Amino acid sequence: MDLIEHFVSGKKFSGNSKNTGKVFNPATGEQSAEVKLASSDDLNKAVESAINAFESWSNKPALQRSRVMFKFKELIEKNFDELTKIIVSEHGKVYEDAKGSLTRGLEVVEYACGISQMLKGEFTENVGTNVDSWSVRQPLGVCAGITPFNFPAMVPMWMFPMAIACGNTFVLKPSEKDPSCSIRLAELFIEAGLPKGVFNVINGGKEAVDAIINNKNISAVSFVGSTPIAKYIYENCAKNEKRVQALGGAKNHCVVMPDCDLDQAVNGLMGAAYGSAGERCMAQSVVVAVGNIADLLVKKLAKKVEILKIGPGLDKKSEMGPLITKEHLQKVKNYVDIGVKEGAKLIVDGRKLNLQGFDKGFFMGGCLFDHVEKSMKIYKEEIFGPVLSVVRVKNFDEALKLVNDHEFGNGVSIFTRDGDTGRTFSNKVKIGMVGINIPIPVPVAFHSFGGWKRSLFGDQHMHGPEGVRFYTKLKTITSKWPSGLRSDPEFTMPTMK
Repeated sequence: MDLIEHFVSGKKFSGNSKNTGKVFNPATGEQSAEVKLASSDDLNKAVESAINAFESWSNKPALQRSRVMFKFKELIEKNFDELTKIIVSEHGKVYEDAKGSLTRGLEVVEYACGISQMLKGEFTENVGTNVDSWSVRQPLGVCAGITPFNFPAMVPMWMFPMAIACGNTFVLKPSEKDPSCSIRLAELFIEAGLPKGVFNVINGGKEAVDAIINNKNISAVSFVGSTPIAKYIYENCAKNEKRVQALGGAKNHCVVMPDCDLDQAVNGLMGAAYGSAGERCMAQSVVVAVGNIADLLVKKLAKKVEILKIGPGLDKKSEMGPLITKEHLQKVKNYVDIGVKEGAKLIVDGRKLNLQGFDKGFFMGGCLFDHVEKSMKIYKEEIFGPVLSVVRVKNFDEALKLVNDHEFGNGVSIFTRDGDTGRTFSNKVKIGMVGINIPIPVPVAFHSFGGWKRSLFGDQHMHGPEGVRFYTKLKTITSKWPSGLRSDPEFTMPTMK
């Protein structure tokens, strides 16, 4: 049985804790490894390593830090297939989906390569007589990230490349359910020339999370996960005077207008609802069918859900893989049971899927509900599985109100051919990320990712320009120099050393 250790000071780190967790291959249902679970002492040692590395790393010119990023990017590309297969083996998502998620993480590394441009400050000459004023952005110190199981490469890569490029050092606590990709990325970063201690990976559960919250030497914490935990992270980090961005749960709606290209909408919904087995914070889990479009929409969706190709992630024919664990599989099935009891109409039932040769794997088929009401639990709560609910409304105004009244505000989409409808919707909807004829409106790396309402605790979104602001602090200098002797002129071309 493989033992997955931590990664501290540029090498594998066993730690003092004897606690371990189990890592499974979701397709077979078999345990593939054990993972070391950190104690508070283990986490604190990783922070010590990051502290020791901070002064030297933060004093390097941004151009030198970006050169390490360029090399890191090159090594990720070189090892792309290996990293993708690691994701598939521990998470279960199909190969092309895993590849796509790694690409979205790589895009942030590419953005971080241009950190020299993004850290430029502002300068004003003569704010007063012979007085100049300018601003600079400086790193915070040691930053930490706590990331979920559903994107073992992408979400960590939305955090640590930006933080490190800005001059910080970083401690990552990935999900203990699929930690191997983070460890491999840390190894590649060292190979790229990153100094030891700048990037550290600690595996663990609640004890490790609480150690991050309580460690006084951690200046900022980034988190992605469920809303209750996001709120816990946000409140307790604030008590400990840390900067924090905590991204929580979602219940993303897709409004389908009667005038839309229905085939485009259905195809978009299939990928958005059932891709990655619905284990995405940006998954579309609610269809808002407006007016007379509902019957035909449900009919078309049902036909496609019934023929979803479900199988192991490395099978090129698979469109949807297994769920992450046996426990999560049962949780999702329980939600379907609840929906039936609440009176929603289960059009396609994927609970009893039996995949020959993979009967111990954590598979279920796609589920499709119709006539879901906003009072139902399956509408209000995040299911995080391959379950799509159709809510019927009479008109656009009712659809908009339905979306805005929900406690979550992560992502939303509308399918329509009418420009005025699209513009009005994007202007009036109270959601952080909006798609118009786009099913999963995840911003590219040079914009920023984040929701509203109970989908985000904190005032800054992730990666992009907001990421630079989150991982730096602003300093403004005002200066006046007395007249005096001038230095002798220099005639050599200045160079970076």
